[in-house]
Amino acid sequence: MLRQLGASDPRFKTLAFHQGLNLLVADVAPGSTDTDSRNGAGKSSVVELLHFLLGGSERNAPFVREPLRDTRFYLKLDWPREAAGLQVSRSGSQASWVQVEPLPEEVDPTEADLGTGLLKNTEWRRLIGQHLFGLGRDQTLVSSRTMLSFLMRRASSHAYNEPTRSFSRQPDAEANTNLAYLLGLDWHLADRYRVLNEREAAQRQMRKAAEDPLLGRIIGKTADLRGEITLAEQRVRELERQIADFRVVPEYENLRRTADELNQRVRDLRNRDVVDQRNLQDLQRSVEESAEPDISYMEPVYRELGVIFSDQVRRRFDEVREFHNSVIRNRQHYLRQEMEAIQQRLADSEAERQRLGEEQARVMRILREGGALDTLTTLQQALAQQQAMLSMLQHRYEAARAVEATKREIAQQRLALQEAMNADLDERASAVNEATILFSEFAQQLYGSGRHAYLRFDAGPNSLRIEPKIETDASAGIGSMVIFCFDLTVAVIAHRAGRCPDFLVHDSNLFEGVDERQVAAALNLAAETAQREGLQYLVTINSDDLAKAERRGFDPTPYILRQRLTDSDDGGLFGFRF
Repeated sequence: MLRQLGASDPRFKTLAFHQGLNLLVADVAPGSTDTDSRNGAGKSSVVELLHFLLGGSERNAPFVREPLRDTRFYLKLDWPREAAGLQVSRSGSQASWVQVEPLPEEVDPTEADLGTGLLKNTEWRRLIGQHLFGLGRDQTLVSSRTMLSFLMRRASSHAYNEPTRSFSRQPDAEANTNLAYLLGLDWHLADRYRVLNEREAAQRQMRKAAEDPLLGRIIGKTADLRGEITLAEQRVRELERQIADFRVVPEYENLRRTADELNQRVRDLRNRDVVDQRNLQDLQRSVEESAEPDISYMEPVYRELGVIFSDQVRRRFDEVREFHNSVIRNRQHYLRQEMEAIQQRLADSEAERQRLGEEQARVMRILREGGALDTLTTLQQALAQQQAMLSMLQHRYEAARAVEATKREIAQQRLALQEAMNADLDERASAVNEATILFSEFAQQLYGSGRHAYLRFDAGPNSLRIEPKIETDASAGIGSMVIFCFDLTVAVIAHRAGRCPDFLVHDSNLFEGVDERQVAAALNLAAETAQREGLQYLVTINSDDLAKAERRGFDPTPYILRQRLTDSDDGGLFGFRF
């Protein structure tokens, strides 16, 4: 329930509200002339100010401009789980923030200055949706602001032109999705119309854009992109597998250097073995070539020449031959020792290479099983790049599909959605019937039981259609009463289910051109319904319209607010003219 509306400016006419019907009357001030008007008294400003304090946009609001921008306005209202309610205040000079005392539960600290009680207006809207309309924390399909615009229609938004629009040219899908929520219908299904409408609009734009040769190449064709996506997904899976199997090896760099050193030592040993093998072969040839020469031919030769060796000469010759033989034997012994040394080195080298090979295999096995941390980081970066590439290709694919989508596909989806919506309306017949019967009862209390009145629910091709019908001669007055009965129906049903707050607000535009009989009947109906349903109905009304209702038997005395507005310079809501 709304309790009090006030401002820091003492000239402001503070309004105190009560349960049930609240009548804010605009009088003609004594001494007013025919040129004076109650249009500047502030009746519509009450509705505008309530919107401003309940999260409305500051754009085009009069409270952000002089001379009102430095005035701080406040609203006291009931709040769930706050026995004393809370107070919200806001000024045009700091319109993006509101001050709430006490702070409601579940305030997002990143959206608030908890020390001062200031909240960002966006956070205040979220809290209104959560606490007054029962919306989820991150719900975006319906809007508390849109639903408030049905509960507090604004003349400045032309909200009194059509019952199922809260402002002129409001998309049907948006309006009816929010009404579906309030009336207990499948609003998720109703919102699919909006999604489908947006897709169709995007498809038209994309088709137009695709006619440009450059943009067409950027988007591509679905057949080509499908193949690129398959390859990109394979690369992502392979990188993910490598990362999943990767094990960071401690002291990886030291092990890598050890493996390099082992490899170099094996290579050095092999090079040395090649030299030793060549030397060994040379030594073997040298041993073979170092045999004692045959000199037995010398004596027969000398004998034939007539030379006879004396014993002394023969003895010396034998000594020389023996010396020569010892030199040869010493050489052969030396060569064999060198050969044995080389063979031992080759054997030692073979054993060392085997040992080094085993050590190298062990180190390489460790390195193959894992890697260094920077290698893992590189793999992760490569994965992130491939995932980004895959995401880009998928977006291009979706864009290409949108470009290539046909009207037939969208028509099929619309048909399927219509069938699903009609099926849901059948399943929710109790909710549909409750709203229809209540609307009919309200209309018959205004126009009598002979007037045919009902709510029409239909799954149209572009949106869920909710149409209130009263047999009418299409006069403006009956159109206003259609809005009155429809709004009262929505408020009652939504409040019963806990899907909206307990107040409904209309300004005097609603009763312009309405027959005085229906004005009286509407006010009596509003008072009775508000009392029975635990609602608060606030309506601003001109004193002459109220007088018409009084002539038809309506007693306004219990419902008139103490504070009244007039058309004098200081009698308006703000206490001065501007």
